[in-house]
Amino acid sequence: MLNLGFGTLVIILLALFTIFRILREYERGVVFLLGRFYKVKGPGLIVIIPGIQKMVRVDLRTVVMDVPSQDVISRDNVSVKVNAVVYFRVVDPQKAIIQVENFLAATSQFAQTTLRSVLGKHELDEMLAEREKLNMDIQKALDIQTDAWGIKISNVEIKHVDIDESMIRAIARQAEAERERRAKVIHAEGELQASDKLMQAAQILSQQTGAMQLRYLQTLTSISSDKSNTIIFPIPMDLVVALTDAVKNRNPSAP
Repeated sequence: MLNLGFGTLVIILLALFTIFRILREYERGVVFLLGRFYKVKGPGLIVIIPGIQKMVRVDLRTVVMDVPSQDVISRDNVSVKVNAVVYFRVVDPQKAIIQVENFLAATSQFAQTTLRSVLGKHELDEMLAEREKLNMDIQKALDIQTDAWGIKISNVEIKHVDIDESMIRAIARQAEAERERRAKVIHAEGELQASDKLMQAAQILSQQTGAMQLRYLQTLTSISSDKSNTIIFPIPMDLVVALTDAVKNRNPSAP
């Protein structure tokens, strides 16, 4: 009877000192029993026995972490300041609590070092023009490391790439020189195509004796509308040859 009373007393004491916890849908509780991992509980009502069990609450929602501005030296030795934002969430509460002391601080520090190391392998032009590719490279590097912590990196976005004022002027001059180069190349290609077409036209006109005469008549028609009083145009060589032959036929003794 005494044993039954003592057991009942123990049960009553445990009931009085039992702690109830309510975990939301996006929360999980990592429960330790006498210091050893017991299980992951939640969501809903959780019963914790004080002194024997201890629970650590973990939020499973996506965390938006701002990466502070980092000094990065690009592969072409240009110093820039880059900041970014990282989106991640806990997928394994047990690892997030046991494998790392503070997964939020650890992820933040690793994101900063990864941002510098990945961007340092690329040139400035790639940082400005291929931002989507760099985002993917940083995300993959982070995801490999944080997988052991039970964390999934869902996205990384580079926000700003701040360049020195002198470097901005140098980039503007480079862009202007590039536009001039492209303009010259396009002009040269146009001249080459025009010369090819003129060569083809000359070959076609040379094959037809009357075509050259028609071309001269068209030229005379086009310049006759000009307001100039003096018009100078060349005489076709075949016309000169024909006149010379006619003169020789009439006067055989002429030189």
